[in-house]
Amino acid sequence: MKMGIIGYGGMAHWHKEMIAQIEGLTLKGIWDIKQEARDKALEEGVKVYESQQDLLADPEITFVLVATPNDFHRPIAIAAMRAGKHVICEKPVALSSAELAEMEAVSKETGKFLTVHQNRRWDEDFRTVLEILKEGKLGEVFRIESRVHGSRGIPGDWRQEKEKGGGMVLDWGVHLLDQILQMKGEVKLKQVYAALTNVTNQVVDDGFTAMLTFEDKQQVLVEVGTSNFVSLPRWYVLGSNGTAVIRDWDLSGEVVLARGKDEKDVVPVKTAAGLTKTMAPRREDTIYKEALPKVHSDIREFYQNVMAVIEGKETSRIKLPEVMRVMKLMEAIFESAEKKKVVEFE
Repeated sequence: MKMGIIGYGGMAHWHKEMIAQIEGLTLKGIWDIKQEARDKALEEGVKVYESQQDLLADPEITFVLVATPNDFHRPIAIAAMRAGKHVICEKPVALSSAELAEMEAVSKETGKFLTVHQNRRWDEDFRTVLEILKEGKLGEVFRIESRVHGSRGIPGDWRQEKEKGGGMVLDWGVHLLDQILQMKGEVKLKQVYAALTNVTNQVVDDGFTAMLTFEDKQQVLVEVGTSNFVSLPRWYVLGSNGTAVIRDWDLSGEVVLARGKDEKDVVPVKTAAGLTKTMAPRREDTIYKEALPKVHSDIREFYQNVMAVIEGKETSRIKLPEVMRVMKLMEAIFESAEKKKVVEFE
């Protein structure tokens, strides 16, 4: 299969490297409205089309990757599908659930496959948390915390412009929320409460905290921060029998479990203003630590699945109803933050 890319920025280069590793897939060429991007492609030996229309008119191209700023996703994807191309769209697929509904309607109208590059479903830290939950050693899991922290502020490109779909909810929230909804499956999300931050940018959110309460009473905290000079753990999973922590992308962390021994002889801890038995540490003989059950993954599966869907051999790993659920959740986060109240979701 041959593929075209519209929008030749940072993510497009990542895709270019990935395509080179996929058997049976080649990059036919690119288009970008910026001259410097087109010049860069030519320097790298990549074909540059005369225009977007020229690329879409190429009968050899099976599908198109849309890797532009967020506000261009909808019109380009629709134009590509109407030109007879299947479409992969970078995340977020659109600026609103209404825009996604329009794109989905065109996909049905044209019979062309539309999917979204929710690549962080293949993140190994996420896959490892799934394995921890599957093992069930933590007991009843009552709280999950998922965070991404940085200290450089919001990027100084289109991500700081509201009309282009900037802000951290749409940039990183779309990944973390998708992971959580995948993790919870069919369990309904009942309530959303969120707050945005505007530390380095007053136009769009440069971070957010969202508390999600599911029908099974489990609470999930999702947080993105860009002014955090001390980062909290990437994952923190709390159960009735233990706790798991994954500190960063390198999968450093551990699982700490109770041994089932009695804690009758608790030695109080002396603090500056008094004693506490409640917050005294457990004795070493009542807990034990395990290594994380690290799960490795292969992001090439994303493209292999796209090709198999087009050939009619598989169903899509990333389905539009799932993408729509994430889009509506992001809208609920904005609503909750604006109104400063809990939003009923499902």
